Amino acid sequence: MSDKPVKIPGPDHPITVTATQGRVVVKLDGKVIADSSDALTLQESTYPAVQYIPRKDVDFTLLERTDMQTYCPFKGDAAYYSIPSGGERSANSVWTYESPHDAVAEIKDHVAFYPNRVDSIEIV
Repeated sequence: MSDKPVKIPGPDHPITVTATQGRVVVKLDGKVIADSSDALTLQESTYPAVQYIPRKDVDFTLLERTDMQTYCPFKGDAAYYSIPSGGERSANSVWTYESPHDAVAEIKDHVAFYPNRVDSIEIV
């Protein structure tokens, strides 16, 4: 049994997950890393919205799993990937919740990218 706290989104810390309207394209060094018409927008409290892209729409040949892990009491344990072609800038630039908490279960089998560690995340 885990001793990590689990928090439920609510009025003080709302989280919504909705279908993204449009196609999400992530690029680095002229290469398309991800391209999806099935992305999800996660809006957490007052933080900027994050695009979660289905794993099936990500080119994992361009990613490398790392040992980094973090924990969010609202979402769960996050695992990370780097994009080697981006060098140090793109270290641990991709994260995923492989077993997210029930409140955000929709983001399972999706990944997200730090905007400042790739060249662009466009919704077209």
